[in-house]
Amino acid sequence: MARGIYRVPYLPGVENERYQVALLRTGDPEAALSHETALALHEISDVNPARYHVTIPTARRIRRSDNDAFVVHVEELMPDQLGWWNLMRVVTATTAIEQCIAYGTPTYLLRQGIERGERTGAVRRADVARLTQLLEDRA
Repeated sequence: MARGIYRVPYLPGVENERYQVALLRTGDPEAALSHETALALHEISDVNPARYHVTIPTARRIRRSDNDAFVVHVEELMPDQLGWWNLMRVVTATTAIEQCIAYGTPTYLLRQGIERGERTGAVRRADVARLTQLLEDRA
Protein backbone atom coordinates (compact mmCIF):
# COMPACT_ATOMS: atom_id res chain seq x y z
CA MET A 1 0.00 0.00 0.00
CA ALA A 2 2.81 2.38 0.98
CA ARG A 3 6.32 2.07 2.29
CA GLY A 4 6.09 -0.06 5.44
CA ILE A 5 2.32 -0.57 5.11
CA TYR A 6 1.25 -3.92 3.73
CA ARG A 7 -2.00 -5.59 2.81
CA VAL A 8 -2.42 -9.36 2.97
CA PRO A 9 -2.90 -10.30 -0.71
CA TYR A 10 -5.58 -12.97 -0.20
CA LEU A 11 -7.80 -10.69 1.93
CA PRO A 12 -10.02 -8.14 0.23
CA GLY A 13 -9.17 -4.48 0.67
CA VAL A 14 -11.50 -2.07 2.37
CA GLU A 15 -13.51 0.52 0.51
CA ASN A 16 -11.74 3.52 2.01
CA GLU A 17 -8.27 2.10 2.53
CA ARG A 18 -6.48 5.25 1.28
CA TYR A 19 -7.79 7.08 4.35
CA GLN A 20 -6.49 4.28 6.57
CA VAL A 21 -3.11 4.47 4.81
CA ALA A 22 -3.03 8.22 5.44
CA LEU A 23 -3.42 7.56 9.17
CA LEU A 24 -1.05 4.60 9.33
CA ARG A 25 1.78 6.28 7.47
CA THR A 26 2.16 8.85 10.27
CA GLY A 27 3.08 6.10 12.71
CA ASP A 28 1.06 7.91 15.37
CA PRO A 29 -1.89 6.12 17.01
CA GLU A 30 -3.40 9.53 17.87
CA ALA A 31 -3.51 10.65 14.20
CA ALA A 32 -6.86 11.90 12.90
CA LEU A 33 -8.20 12.72 9.46
CA SER A 34 -8.65 16.48 9.40
CA HIS A 35 -9.06 19.73 7.49
CA GLU A 36 -10.55 19.37 3.99
CA THR A 37 -10.45 15.57 4.20
CA ALA A 38 -12.66 15.60 7.30
CA LEU A 39 -14.94 18.22 5.75
CA ALA A 40 -15.49 15.90 2.78
CA LEU A 41 -16.06 12.86 5.02
CA HIS A 42 -18.73 14.69 7.00
CA GLU A 43 -20.47 15.35 3.66
CA ILE A 44 -21.38 18.94 4.50
CA SER A 45 -19.40 20.63 1.73
CA ASP A 46 -18.59 19.98 -1.91
CA VAL A 47 -14.88 20.26 -1.13
CA ASN A 48 -12.76 17.81 -3.12
CA PRO A 49 -9.32 17.74 -1.48
CA ALA A 50 -6.39 17.03 -3.76
CA ARG A 51 -4.43 15.54 -0.84
CA TYR A 52 -5.23 13.62 2.33
CA HIS A 53 -5.03 15.80 5.46
CA VAL A 54 -4.03 14.21 8.76
CA THR A 55 -3.39 15.87 12.12
CA ILE A 56 -0.97 14.47 14.67
CA PRO A 57 -0.37 15.78 18.21
CA THR A 58 3.44 15.93 18.14
CA ALA A 59 5.71 16.97 15.31
CA ARG A 60 7.64 14.12 13.76
CA ARG A 61 9.52 13.78 10.55
CA ILE A 62 7.81 11.47 8.09
CA ARG A 63 10.09 10.35 5.31
CA ARG A 64 8.11 8.79 2.53
CA SER A 65 8.35 8.96 -1.23
CA ASP A 66 4.61 9.69 -1.60
CA ASN A 67 4.49 12.89 0.47
CA ASP A 68 2.82 14.82 -2.36
CA ALA A 69 -0.43 12.91 -1.71
CA PHE A 70 -0.54 13.73 2.02
CA VAL A 71 -0.45 16.80 4.27
CA VAL A 72 0.46 16.25 7.91
CA HIS A 73 -0.58 18.99 10.34
CA VAL A 74 0.55 19.26 13.96
CA GLU A 75 -2.10 20.31 16.48
CA GLU A 76 -3.12 19.21 19.95
CA LEU A 77 -6.74 18.10 19.67
CA MET A 78 -9.06 17.79 22.64
CA PRO A 79 -11.23 14.66 23.00
CA ASP A 80 -14.39 16.67 22.19
CA GLN A 81 -12.84 17.66 18.84
CA LEU A 82 -12.57 14.03 17.73
CA GLY A 83 -14.98 11.42 16.49
CA TRP A 84 -14.99 8.27 14.39
CA TRP A 85 -15.77 7.53 10.77
CA ASN A 86 -15.65 3.90 9.55
CA LEU A 87 -13.49 2.97 12.56
CA MET A 88 -11.01 5.77 11.75
CA ARG A 89 -10.35 8.79 13.94
CA VAL A 90 -11.60 12.03 12.37
CA VAL A 91 -12.05 15.56 13.68
CA THR A 92 -15.59 16.83 14.21
CA ALA A 93 -17.27 18.92 11.54
CA THR A 94 -16.87 22.07 13.65
CA THR A 95 -13.15 21.44 14.11
CA ALA A 96 -12.74 20.68 10.41
CA ILE A 97 -14.35 24.01 9.51
CA GLU A 98 -12.12 25.86 12.00
CA GLN A 99 -9.05 24.16 10.54
CA CYS A 100 -10.11 24.94 6.98
CA ILE A 101 -10.65 28.61 7.83
CA ALA A 102 -7.06 28.79 9.04
CA TYR A 103 -5.79 26.64 6.15
CA GLY A 104 -7.32 28.87 3.46
CA THR A 105 -10.09 26.72 2.01
CA PRO A 106 -12.31 28.83 -0.29
CA THR A 107 -14.98 30.80 1.55
CA TYR A 108 -17.94 29.50 -0.47
CA LEU A 109 -17.08 25.90 0.50
CA LEU A 110 -16.88 26.85 4.16
CA ARG A 111 -20.17 28.77 4.08
CA GLN A 112 -21.71 25.69 2.51
CA GLY A 113 -20.18 23.52 5.27
CA ILE A 114 -21.56 25.75 8.01
CA GLU A 115 -25.05 25.86 6.48
CA ARG A 116 -25.28 22.15 5.70
CA GLY A 117 -23.66 21.29 9.01
CA GLU A 118 -26.31 23.22 10.89
CA ARG A 119 -29.09 21.65 8.80
CA THR A 120 -27.82 18.09 9.34
CA GLY A 121 -26.87 18.57 12.98
CA ALA A 122 -23.16 18.06 12.37
CA VAL A 123 -22.51 21.63 13.57
CA ARG A 124 -24.24 22.83 16.72
CA ARG A 125 -26.30 26.02 16.52
CA ALA A 126 -24.14 27.52 19.25
CA ASP A 127 -21.10 27.16 16.97
CA VAL A 128 -22.68 28.53 13.78
CA ALA A 129 -22.38 32.22 14.74
CA ARG A 130 -18.80 31.76 15.96
CA LEU A 131 -17.73 29.93 12.80
CA THR A 132 -19.44 32.51 10.60
CA GLN A 133 -17.64 35.30 12.46
CA LEU A 134 -14.29 33.50 12.11
CA LEU A 135 -14.91 33.20 8.40
CA GLU A 136 -15.83 36.89 8.10
CA ASP A 137 -12.74 37.92 10.10
CA ARG A 138 -10.53 35.92 7.76
CA ALA A 139 -11.63 38.02 4.80
